[in-house]
Amino acid sequence: MTASLIHCRDLTRVYKMGENEVHALRGVSVDIRRGEYVAIMGPSGSGKSTFMNMIGALDRPTSGTLEIDGERLEAMKPDELAAFRGKRVGFVFQQFNLLPRTPALENAALPLVYSGISAAERKRRAETRLRQVGLGERMDHHPSQLSGGQQQRVAIARALVNDPAILLADEPTGALDSQTSEEILQIFGQLNRDGMTIILVTHEQEVAEHAKRQIVFRDGEIVEDRT
Repeated sequence: MTASLIHCRDLTRVYKMGENEVHALRGVSVDIRRGEYVAIMGPSGSGKSTFMNMIGALDRPTSGTLEIDGERLEAMKPDELAAFRGKRVGFVFQQFNLLPRTPALENAALPLVYSGISAAERKRRAETRLRQVGLGERMDHHPSQLSGGQQQRVAIARALVNDPAILLADEPTGALDSQTSEEILQIFGQLNRDGMTIILVTHEQEVAEHAKRQIVFRDGEIVEDRT
C-alpha cells in the first residue's frame, strides 16, 4: 500500500431546502489508501450517498478538504470536475444503464468516444476489459440478449475501460439474484487483488463483508470504521 489515494478532512455538505438547511455531511475525515477495497454503509439519509457523490466528483463539499489522486476537488469548477471524473473514476450502478440497441463491445467503449482515442484503440481496450469480466464470447450481443449478470459485467468493463484510479460501485448487486450477485462480487474481489481501488456502497451486510474495510455512516458522520 502507498500513501492515501483519497484524503478527506472536515468535509461538510449543506443543502438548502427552501428556508431550511439539511446537513448531509458533518465534518467527515477519512483516508482511503490505494488498493483498498472499502464498503460504505449506512441507512437512508445517513450521508453515504453524499459521500459517494463527493468521491465520484459528482458534487463538491460545502467546506473541508477533499484530495483524490493528488488533486484537490473542493475548488474545482464543474467542467474540471467532469474531466476529473471521466479520467479517474469508473462507475457501476444498480441499474446497468446500457444503450439497448448497441452491442456489448460498443457499450464498453463508450467512455472513450470523446477522448480523442482512435477507434482501433477503443476497440482493443473494450475487448480487453470484456474478456477480463468473462464476456469474451458475448462482445457482439445486445443487452436484450444478455442476462442481468452479463449486463452488469458489461457495465463493469465500461467502468474500467478508462483505467480509472477508483472503481465506485453503488448497490451493484441490487437488481441481481443471490447467485449472480456472488459472481459479480467475485469479479470485484479479483479486480482488487489485481490492485484496483474499490469503493462499494451498499446497505446489505453480506455484500459489505466481501470488502476488506467497512465504513458506516449515520446522521452525516462516520460512526464505525472497521477492517
